[in-house]
Amino acid sequence: MQFKTNKGGVILLIAVVVISALLSSFNFTTDKRLVDQYSNNLDKSFLQLKRTAAQYRVGQSTEAKLVKAINEARNEYKRVEFILNYYYPDYTESNLNGAPLFHISREGSRASVHPPEGLQYLDELIYDNPGKHAIEIDQLAGNLQNAFAKVKSDLDSKSIPEGELISAMRQELIAIVTLGITGFDTPGSLRGIEESKYALFSLKTFSTDYFEEDSKEIVQRLQGAMAYLDKNSDFETFDRLVFIREHIDPTYALLRDLAFDRDILLQENHGAWNQNSSSIFAKDFLDPYYFTELTRKDDSPEIKLLGKKLFYDASLSTSGSLSCGSCHKPELAFTDGAAKSVSNVEGKTVQRNAPTLLNAVYADRYFYDLRAFTLEQQAEHVIFNEEEFDSAYSQIIESLKADKTYKSLFKTAFKSADLTRERLIRSLTSYVLSLQSFNSPFDKYMRKESELLSAEAKNGFNLFMGKAACGTCHFAPTFSGLVPPHFQKTESEILGVMQKPNQKVIDPDNGRNNNGINNEEAWIYNKSFKTVTVRNIELTAPYFHNGAYGTLNEVIEFYENGGAYGVGFSESDLPNQTLSGDHLNLTESEKKNIITFLKSLTDNTAATY
Repeated sequence: MQFKTNKGGVILLIAVVVISALLSSFNFTTDKRLVDQYSNNLDKSFLQLKRTAAQYRVGQSTEAKLVKAINEARNEYKRVEFILNYYYPDYTESNLNGAPLFHISREGSRASVHPPEGLQYLDELIYDNPGKHAIEIDQLAGNLQNAFAKVKSDLDSKSIPEGELISAMRQELIAIVTLGITGFDTPGSLRGIEESKYALFSLKTFSTDYFEEDSKEIVQRLQGAMAYLDKNSDFETFDRLVFIREHIDPTYALLRDLAFDRDILLQENHGAWNQNSSSIFAKDFLDPYYFTELTRKDDSPEIKLLGKKLFYDASLSTSGSLSCGSCHKPELAFTDGAAKSVSNVEGKTVQRNAPTLLNAVYADRYFYDLRAFTLEQQAEHVIFNEEEFDSAYSQIIESLKADKTYKSLFKTAFKSADLTRERLIRSLTSYVLSLQSFNSPFDKYMRKESELLSAEAKNGFNLFMGKAACGTCHFAPTFSGLVPPHFQKTESEILGVMQKPNQKVIDPDNGRNNNGINNEEAWIYNKSFKTVTVRNIELTAPYFHNGAYGTLNEVIEFYENGGAYGVGFSESDLPNQTLSGDHLNLTESEKKNIITFLKSLTDNTAATY
């Protein structure tokens, strides 16, 4: 194609190109300047922490100076956290700011146990007893400075496209809500509220410099959020619900709108997180298909309908007496109300309690011991397990082929009547994936679709996310062990659950340590169990993996007492309890408020379709 133009037109075209290039260069320069500034400041703060820790180790510095150094380092980290978390998530978790827990690295079938590294662990040690941990603090501070040096050169050369900047900023808002103000990020100091101001200030600075007038409303929201933090800084009394609902969630939505207004196409997904979601508590905040072999394009209402029929069909079991629905009853939020589910062996039960299937898809590991990696694998375990279906694919398929109804359903769902193992599992997966629950009274309130939430439930949420520390393991918005802000990994915890609530006998089930996965046969997983969701907990009694706790009052009392450590057991009895052994010191009124909040998470509408 040829363009004809006069001399003036050529000059105008050149001018447009030059101006566009200059504007692009300006954004790059602004972006680069801020990244360099924050990166250099963080590097200096890590170096200062390293020097102070080394001096403290030999008695040449004070505890006060060490505390000041870790606080300043964490503040500087918060300024650049949104970039590090977005571009280097695994490295950041492993080396800069991961949870203060032992972890495993895998090489083939072998596994090595490693101690924690990074800012969270340093925060815990320095605020606990720095004199006792002086040598370890010195080593960790040196490791931290070296670890950041390895990523700094790439960070310093990074130019951030508009779409990725908006996504990183929105992801940071999720981190503030789920990890910052809950205390997860600051296990020793509980400075998460103070630190969140530094993160928000950084987002404001980037918004102003990068988007200028287009970000005016966003900047105002961020300023309002920081002002709220200034006025409400006490960890235990901080109103997290108001902060999230009135400040953070609206900003999350405005940033999405900014992308739309500037014709920026956000990635459809960043891991499981749906970047086009309008609220942290939106029904579509997470993409369920991220966790399954089944893809969205290969799913359909017809496949789901077939899966539902299979789910309730006892002919899938050899005995003809058990279906998936036997242990996952819709009216009980897809649990069965038993301490341990019935086995196909008369008079016996299976090993553990049946967890809810509502939102079960939102995990990267399944069963209490995490032995399955997909919903598809979960179904296979049930089919093959001699205590459950005790069956085989060939047996099930032959049985289904004899049923004309199934032939018709398979043909409708898959455009042919062929009954195969893959189609069977895909259908079951489709149905279980559809069992979603994000429309509770609490969700509607947070999305401002309703004003109906009691004062007791509101206070219960604040306690859950604050003083009671529930939200540091049951992460919002799934209120399960699905770890934000990436939502790609499911945690397990060692709680020290008793065999019975009123007896001081630790339950003998070894959990994850005995799940049959070679590289998880490690002491750090002994008696470790998946952190399941507390959504619909009102309907899913009894509780914990052993079903020994019959009421929510008993569950709250267990956490109040600090698990096994809190009632007198030691590390020799239970190595590596990950639940704090400290008592929560909740009042009776506070305990009732937490239960009221938990009941506000009830949404069992999936049982009706």
